[in-house]
Amino acid sequence: MRQDVAFESEGAELSGWFYSPDTPPPWPLVILTHGTSATKQMVLDRYAEVFEAAGLAVLLYDHRGFGASGGKPRQQINPWIQSREYRDAITFGTTFDDIDPTRIAVWGDSYSSGAALVVAALDERVAALVVQCPALGRDVPPNDSDGSLRESMKRMVRSGTIDPAASEIAGPMPVVWDDQDRRPSALKPETAFRWFTGYGTRPGTNWQNEVTIVRPKDPEWSPGLCAPDVSCPALFMVSPKDEMARANPVVARDAFERLAGPKELVDIPGGHFGLLYYPSDTFDQASATQSRFLTENLLSPGDRE
Repeated sequence: MRQDVAFESEGAELSGWFYSPDTPPPWPLVILTHGTSATKQMVLDRYAEVFEAAGLAVLLYDHRGFGASGGKPRQQINPWIQSREYRDAITFGTTFDDIDPTRIAVWGDSYSSGAALVVAALDERVAALVVQCPALGRDVPPNDSDGSLRESMKRMVRSGTIDPAASEIAGPMPVVWDDQDRRPSALKPETAFRWFTGYGTRPGTNWQNEVTIVRPKDPEWSPGLCAPDVSCPALFMVSPKDEMARANPVVARDAFERLAGPKELVDIPGGHFGLLYYPSDTFDQASATQSRFLTENLLSPGDRE
């Protein structure tokens, strides 16, 4: 069962869908949101349906400034803001009487994986973490032997002043384009162009082929630094041949090794976008693996029977 919902984050109303399973409450909750510029209609609703069928409630929402969500400037990705969205989504999820606030998972795809990772590191309400094809950066994080860099990141998410002057701004530019010489885009591989134009142009997606990217400088956005503070169970689903420059599998595996809690690493075929095609064998493999991990860590043995 799916219902339209909305919640506040950073002065904007975010548009979401709440899925309630056909099982006795209280339910665990999985919070999902897309990566770079994509909207909730483009394929994550299919993941939500798989999790719902497994007995999990799901909150799926569009990022601030994207899709059906409010907020200005439009089409701007800011990782500090998107991290705060996850925390506000957790808070909103706990207002449902049928949700168990001790069994909440955050789920991220591509760029949103970084925000999900950071939130799992700093928010004790997170009971499980799932990331797929995580875009955690081109290079492994800098040395942070005293933990000061990751602490500055967590402080920024919790309460820091988000100052555009402390960031590099790229765009506005197309999300994807078929001629990089004539008009460079944020995502350059042909696989990105095929997926976004194939799914984003479907009726009712609210997707726009434009994006502005905020790249923080003070402090820098390096989500892998926060991995040592993730103590909840975590599933990393990584494509060994990921073609996206900022989804470097070496960086993802480095973050995985830093995780402090129980963890599972699964290689997934199909490159960066293979598991975003529905129906497909890769989608079935990814969603089944994630559903198994989430039910094992969020449902009691009796609930899984």
